[in-house]
Amino acid sequence: MSTMDALHKFVQFFTDKKSAIVYGFLALITVGGQQLFSLVAFKCPCSKQNLVYGFMFLFAPALILLILGYFLDGRTWKLYTGCCLNPKKIFPNGNIYHCCFGFVHLTLNAFIVPVMWISIALLNGTFYACAMSGWQNPEFVQLLCYNKSINCPRDVFKVTCSNTSMPALESLEITRVLQAQSQVIGWWLITVSCVSSLLITCYVNCRSKVSSLQMSFWRIYMGKEKEKFDQLAQEYASKLAERNLRSFFENKDPEPLELPDSKSWEEVSTLYTYNWNHQYYSTMHSFVERHEKRNETEGEESIDNGDGEQNMV
Repeated sequence: MSTMDALHKFVQFFTDKKSAIVYGFLALITVGGQQLFSLVAFKCPCSKQNLVYGFMFLFAPALILLILGYFLDGRTWKLYTGCCLNPKKIFPNGNIYHCCFGFVHLTLNAFIVPVMWISIALLNGTFYACAMSGWQNPEFVQLLCYNKSINCPRDVFKVTCSNTSMPALESLEITRVLQAQSQVIGWWLITVSCVSSLLITCYVNCRSKVSSLQMSFWRIYMGKEKEKFDQLAQEYASKLAERNLRSFFENKDPEPLELPDSKSWEEVSTLYTYNWNHQYYSTMHSFVERHEKRNETEGEESIDNGDGEQNMV
């Protein structure tokens, strides 16, 4: 096997496993970011503000990651760009299902990294232990301070700082209980997320009218279409820029260059949902096929009109 063949197989392997590699990379980034966050930025105040402070570090980054997930997903802008000027764009042909399906799909993808953050933070236990040590619920405090010294209810919010009047062993025991609770919740969150993902995937595939091989072909096609679109967009943008600059510097009329009009750009910029009746694989595919059929229909009408005029003569 030649070096080029080996390199091609290597690239093909990473292309085929792209989703798994991306999610693995996101998991590593999340773990590293969470650990760095805990070491550098997080300092539990060991006061009555523990609850707010701890949960802020647990959930605020997750909310920011969720917003970034929406922001960085190109489908968000396909769905909502121009919807204020044309509300019908969100509900094409009055189809509310189209918008709801698109939004749910976006949300499920956007939730992946925030759930990773919360799960890893709970497994670490630092944020949760700080937060819950400041929860002044009498029953919860009584549960933590069961068989502990008399100063426990008063100093329980200081246990994560090892700065209490309680014996060191009792403080350590309470901290470990809080961390254990955090890890149990973390594993439950991971389990529920995995089971939910499996059930949703099974349900969608069960209800799908598209075979697994055709679905694989669809994914390959979408990847190739995006790749080719980027290449051709670069090529035509370069041609247009060169034409305009030559026209400016050479002081002559620009040469004609065919480009899509605004209506065509609008049509191909919408989110696409697979339609079993037509079997188009993307919005672009649907637009091109329908455009070709319109041209054929117009050509037939022109021929019919021409025949009619000839018969009249």
